[in-house]
Amino acid sequence: MKVIEKYTLRPFGVPVKIKIISRGLVPEYIAELPEISEATKAILESIKDELITEVHVEAEEILDPKSAEEIRRKFEEKAYELVKKKLPKTSENEREILVGLLLQNTIGLGILEIPLNDDSLEEIAVNSSSENVYVYHRKLGWLKTNLSLNSETEIQNLAASIGRRVGRRITVLDPLMDAQLVTGDRVNATLFPISTKGNTITIRKFARKPWTITEFIQNRTMNLELAAFLWQAIHYEMNIIFAGGTATGKTSLLNVVSTFIPPNHRIVSIEDTREIKLPKTLHWVPLTTREPNPEGKGGVTMLELMINSLRMRPDRIIVGEVRRAEEAEVLFEAMHTGHSVYSTFHAETSSQVIRRLTHPPMEIPETLLESLHLVAVMYRDRRKNIRRLFEVSEIMPGSEKTGISVNTVFRWSPSRDEIVSYGSSRVIDELSLHTGLSEKELKDDLETKKKVLEKIVKAKVDSVDGIGKIIGSYYSDPDSVIKKSIKKIMEEGS
Repeated sequence: MKVIEKYTLRPFGVPVKIKIISRGLVPEYIAELPEISEATKAILESIKDELITEVHVEAEEILDPKSAEEIRRKFEEKAYELVKKKLPKTSENEREILVGLLLQNTIGLGILEIPLNDDSLEEIAVNSSSENVYVYHRKLGWLKTNLSLNSETEIQNLAASIGRRVGRRITVLDPLMDAQLVTGDRVNATLFPISTKGNTITIRKFARKPWTITEFIQNRTMNLELAAFLWQAIHYEMNIIFAGGTATGKTSLLNVVSTFIPPNHRIVSIEDTREIKLPKTLHWVPLTTREPNPEGKGGVTMLELMINSLRMRPDRIIVGEVRRAEEAEVLFEAMHTGHSVYSTFHAETSSQVIRRLTHPPMEIPETLLESLHLVAVMYRDRRKNIRRLFEVSEIMPGSEKTGISVNTVFRWSPSRDEIVSYGSSRVIDELSLHTGLSEKELKDDLETKKKVLEKIVKAKVDSVDGIGKIIGSYYSDPDSVIKKSIKKIMEEGS
């Protein structure tokens, strides 16, 4: 047995020791909770029932994310009072642990709060009560845990509890559920016999700390030259699709480069679940879709939000993954009418993006597709567990004979683990035409942006708001940002 990692988590203040060990076919994720006697467990169970009965929470509070802290405060105060009354001989430290356990099992998700509080994990999977919970580690992939739920009923109750908090329902007649926790984590649940092994819960964790351009450059997802190129494209309102396979990081890339949008532009983002996180310096209106209620009423689709967003006078429109023909049509109509648009798309190469858009079921006319300037494709090497910006291509308008085509501007070389530049054709011409800048001035602009990025990386600024301040300062006074230290810029921006 080899210990790969050791650390401590504190979900709801309960200290949990974590060990990741290499043993058997799959590495194991071992969580060691504080030991509690059977008698204390029995008393805690009675306190839990009393707590649920005595703390009154309105339905409106449950459905309102802003009320989460107030609900926690109510439960915490009452739990502390009951623990002190029924277990008077416990020390202050022991009471804190017992209160934390009560909160986990009333307003929290029970033992699942442990992996939910681990920032190194991306996914949590409950496959049935007969199996231990699995988790997906950012670096190590799938791990088997020592955590499990006691029965299929417990899994169903947990799924139903999650649903109630967000106005969803899961029953034998309606055995599939998609929901989003107030934390942003996305939950999918299925019930037996749809899932033949047993009831399931899958939680895709929302990144508590979004990726930044600093981290993308540091971990070689992209280099400085490519980062500066994308910044210039965003600055001068090029339309971009961010493509890739499942879990390659296309939404993370979209989030990272959206930080380059000038602060005086109005941004409307449209998503199924909130994943985009932009700096506070930006003028941003986030919109999310809504599922219909059990009676089939109250649903708001992505298509409806996209059409509505065009009436909100946006300078930039950011769209979560486009999946349907109607959504793609509105997206390209928005580009065609002069809006700057960014979206993610499921495809593994730039050519595949074009093929999927122009063929059934989407069938976007090539005349509309010419409004798209760039396609950036993310790639995930599962063997090495690395993500790279695989290629950035510009869309070349076609003629009657040739049709639309792609020109590769940057591509990642797997053998060298380097990003190779092939030079731009259309983007340079478009920028010259719309900005009035000469080719030399555009190159100088790229170099300036590259220097700013280099300073950001060297200063290790890795917060979305911190980078937002520096980019905002650049748009106000580029020369000043080049001359001043990052520390000085940050102080002036605060």
